[in-house]
Amino acid sequence: MKKGLVIIAVAAAAIAAYFLFFDKTGTNQTEMPKQLPLAQSANSDTFNMPFNVLLTAYFSLKEALINWDSAKATASADSLVTLASKVPYNSLKADTDIIATAKSLSESIIAEAQGIAGETTIEGQRHSFYTLSDALYNLIRTVHYDQQVIYHDKCPMAFGDDKEAYWISNTSQIINPYLGNRHPHYHGAMIGCGSVEDSIDFRKK
Repeated sequence: MKKGLVIIAVAAAAIAAYFLFFDKTGTNQTEMPKQLPLAQSANSDTFNMPFNVLLTAYFSLKEALINWDSAKATASADSLVTLASKVPYNSLKADTDIIATAKSLSESIIAEAQGIAGETTIEGQRHSFYTLSDALYNLIRTVHYDQQVIYHDKCPMAFGDDKEAYWISNTSQIINPYLGNRHPHYHGAMIGCGSVEDSIDFRKK
């Protein structure tokens, strides 16, 4: 008898659950969320991997200028030329205008890297580094690079007391590649001279 009551109770619970979640036609009554527009996709690994390698070469070039190492700057610039030409901008999930802009900026980076490699003085290398850095800063914004935060830094006296220049960094700490740690006048005293002017952060929140 008790066993029969248990079976009836279970059946009643099942029927109640049915009518709670389903209407008479068998359709689920739970309101489905409206489909939202898809967010812009992050760049693919096909793009990000070579672009990260490109940035690593740029940071190596910056480090060489910080240390007044003209030979290493030349080698890093040579690497930049090769690596910048291998970034597959056509793989970007973007319209043709953005891809064309990215390719144009990449060509500027290649030209300036070639200039650095051909320079005979570290001062000349730094001038080309400034132009290269501006092109790379604009390229990062154009492609919505989203792997890490990138900082846009300014030196107010890169080429004299009143001639500023910029560079990019993956840290907020100022380590100035225009004055460096072996400056003939300041030595390493001005290596922290500068300011963060902008930060680029396209990472998903």
